[in-house]
Amino acid sequence: MAILVASGCAKLDEKVLGNRFEDKGGALSESDLAGVYSQLGGQADQGNTYALQEHSTDEMMGPTRGTDWGDFGTWRKLHTHTWTPSHNQVNDTWDQLNIGVFRATQVIDRAASDQIKAEASFLRAYFMFQVVDLYGQAPFRDPKSANTDIPKVYSRPEATDFIIKDLEFAEANLGAAPNIGVASKAAAQALLAKVYLNRAVYTSETVGGPTFTFAPADMNKVIEYANKIIASGTYSIEPAGKYFQNFAWDNSEQSHDNIFGLYNTPSRQMGNAKNRWKMGLHYNQTPDGWNGFTTLAEFYNSFQPTDERRGVAYPGLTDKVGLRAGFAVGQQYGPNNKALTQRSGKPLIFTPEVNLNYSTEAQGIRVFKYFPHPNADGSVTDNSEDNDYVFFRFADVLLEKAEAIMRGGTDPNGQTALALVNAIRTPRGATPLSAVSEADLLAERGRELYWEGWRRNDLIRFGKFNDPVDQRPLATDKSRTLYPIPQRAVDTNPNLKQNPGY
Repeated sequence: MAILVASGCAKLDEKVLGNRFEDKGGALSESDLAGVYSQLGGQADQGNTYALQEHSTDEMMGPTRGTDWGDFGTWRKLHTHTWTPSHNQVNDTWDQLNIGVFRATQVIDRAASDQIKAEASFLRAYFMFQVVDLYGQAPFRDPKSANTDIPKVYSRPEATDFIIKDLEFAEANLGAAPNIGVASKAAAQALLAKVYLNRAVYTSETVGGPTFTFAPADMNKVIEYANKIIASGTYSIEPAGKYFQNFAWDNSEQSHDNIFGLYNTPSRQMGNAKNRWKMGLHYNQTPDGWNGFTTLAEFYNSFQPTDERRGVAYPGLTDKVGLRAGFAVGQQYGPNNKALTQRSGKPLIFTPEVNLNYSTEAQGIRVFKYFPHPNADGSVTDNSEDNDYVFFRFADVLLEKAEAIMRGGTDPNGQTALALVNAIRTPRGATPLSAVSEADLLAERGRELYWEGWRRNDLIRFGKFNDPVDQRPLATDKSRTLYPIPQRAVDTNPNLKQNPGY
């Protein structure tokens, strides 16, 4: 406990940690590595990392509905960029991610094989990447150090280089994986591409931009790693009409797009994807939900009506329980195509209008990118869903390659940014573009990757994170592109310095 508290992580999961790392003798094994993988489960929660990456953007908000979803303003403060160093989710995310880094470090230090070390190196890189992206500096404790030693702290550029080295080792020592829940060579390449794409942000002397200098060498690395994934022949964009196959209950078997995430089965959920539909479903829908989060009308309106990603009737879902995949707006239906009502008896019509501070139970467009698997009788058994929860997708990699080309990189294969973007738009039913600008590429990343946890990262890189949006009418300060270091972490580790603006 003392080791982790000193690193700035005060909220610990004693049950999960248990005695796993108390034995100081011998090399660690697959069972110890499983403890590091288990730390990924929190990434599928509706709060913490996911909330910090999504609620602060132009594609999600958590309106208060009477006495529902007030939660002491935690969701409202994220959307309005008014969080403080004592914000509960800022604190809890810091703890969760840094525990992941520390646990992976322990496994790496005593790994029984290069395979175990490589998987743990990838996982450490993932957790540290999120720390660097959200907070801008990363505490690090050598597992051989004394309990009384104060952990050192890597600056953002130092931590970025550290992450790259971890991933290079992982890439060199990993192969294909049996499922998306196991670190693979492609997963390491996907994260390397993302790190290099954001390196200009992480090494900039000016927090938040508004513009960054993207080095051609970094952009070429993005292209290099993207091309390796392409050349593997393992992944592809789903054809027309199959976009939501990437998120459905059978995505383990059906998706050719998903690279890495949480592998779930009905009896084993690393991180249950049900949070993603529960947080928007109304109480009277099937299955029932928490009637919480919504998207913003302007974001919804950025989709063409013909774009499959905006929403479709999904076989085995819509015909049984009335729920459509994608965005839900207008009159909602239940089993047997029955028009649903609110608790008051009024029609359940989801409206584009929504007020962050006070909304009725039907206001706001909902999003069901992941969705449940109804039984034959139309019922839904809670906690039995086996949708794999996705962190990295092939479509993301292709869009990153397009962006790298647009920012000055050179593709030895001769692909253009326009061709890559249209290769994704066309099967989705969107009209092909005749040219692609920065605004076009940012918008396309939003349409393809909405609610997948990348929007804040993208908006910052494109210099748009602080722009006004619905329910946040004024631009916010550039300091908000970083979250504050939790005050208790600053108090216990003098090597941590509070971020500017806090």
